[in-house]
Amino acid sequence: MGLLDRLSTRGTDAAAPRSGIVAPNVFRTKALKKFVSALTHRDAPHLLDLGPVVGANVNFFGEQLGCKILVEGLYAELDRHVREDKLDGLPAFLGQRFQQSDGSVDGILCWDLFDYLPRPAAQALAAQVIRILRPDGVLFACFGTAQPAESPRYTKYVVVDDSHFMYQPYTAARARQSSLLNRDILRLFTGLEVVDSFLLQNNVREIVFRKTP
Repeated sequence: MGLLDRLSTRGTDAAAPRSGIVAPNVFRTKALKKFVSALTHRDAPHLLDLGPVVGANVNFFGEQLGCKILVEGLYAELDRHVREDKLDGLPAFLGQRFQQSDGSVDGILCWDLFDYLPRPAAQALAAQVIRILRPDGVLFACFGTAQPAESPRYTKYVVVDDSHFMYQPYTAARARQSSLLNRDILRLFTGLEVVDSFLLQNNVREIVFRKTP
């Protein structure tokens, strides 16, 4: 099966999680279980979350994986570059941002950060996360497929349980950009293979990538 074929379309609805929380901003996630499952066989895996800090997520991954987790504030860094009118310098900043050595991280949570980045910055960030991801390590990312909202906003993906996220919007300095096409996503993550991809009915595509050995 080719990589483009593996970017499959699989729908899901907003729904109540097993915890019993019912809210319009609680949605199913198909990819989270895949991501967690790929890391369960590792002893105290190293997990990198591109941010923001969400206490529920730190607790969830700590309990599920017994992992060491580092949260980077890259959404805040993007905001800072926008407010200081320094977007042109963002690719160079991201290229030097990560101090981790090559192949030192087992799992990376990108959330939807790539939706907000200019193309050169997205390429710089993708190169860095690929560099620090261990062979056979996994990466989780979300990509919007609907038109960007008129008012700039980010979304916190708060883990409710292994099948549900609560989406919490908050103010952003930069609006989500035009949706990335499948081929553009694959080009960004050259060197990673698609483990699975789910296009949800709330216009979010979830993808789990694995770094080929």
